[in-house]
Amino acid sequence: MQGLLKLSRAIDWLNAQVGKYAIWLILAATVISALNAIVRKVFNTSSNAFLEVQWYLFAWSFLIAAGYTLLHREHVRIDVVNSRLSKKKQVWIDVIGFACFLTPLCITVLYLSMPVVIQMYQSGEMSGNSGGLIRWPVWAALPVGFTLLLLQGWSELIKRIAFLRGQGPDPMGRLTDKTAEAELIEALRLQAEADAAKAAAATAGTGAAPKPQH
Repeated sequence: MQGLLKLSRAIDWLNAQVGKYAIWLILAATVISALNAIVRKVFNTSSNAFLEVQWYLFAWSFLIAAGYTLLHREHVRIDVVNSRLSKKKQVWIDVIGFACFLTPLCITVLYLSMPVVIQMYQSGEMSGNSGGLIRWPVWAALPVGFTLLLLQGWSELIKRIAFLRGQGPDPMGRLTDKTAEAELIEALRLQAEADAAKAAAATAGTGAAPKPQH
């Protein structure tokens, strides 16, 4: 069981990292959308490529973040009955859901989507819109996202089985009190501090360098 729990922690770490990058994709899509609106308003022009890259980024962000969302238990769920049950029964419901519903769903999507992505890649299929983008990159988000979701589903299944066997902590506890917006703000702050530190180091290095002699 301990080996499976190590695998579960590795999957959790993977989806946590992917989720952090997905946040930046949303920010990039928002910036591109704003710039496209400004260009269209000021210069009375637009590009289908800009429009399509927005929903490419949006598709990638919410598909690859599906596993991250499951990790933090933020998927929409109706707990009218589940919330009235004991902790053990709630965990059993999750076990059945992950094993009998989520896993077959993800495998089915992977089975159906992979041939489509391969065909689009081999044919180089383009958007039907003038100036549009190549199609396979956005379709590739489907198998990637559902692979991450499938892995996270197995991770959650492992944690719940460990809990039922008395070999793991409560899997229903909240991992963090931070929202996605708070995490984005924190990431921006850390990036700004890192950039400032690099700039200061570069300035100090330039000032400390000896002047060339002629």
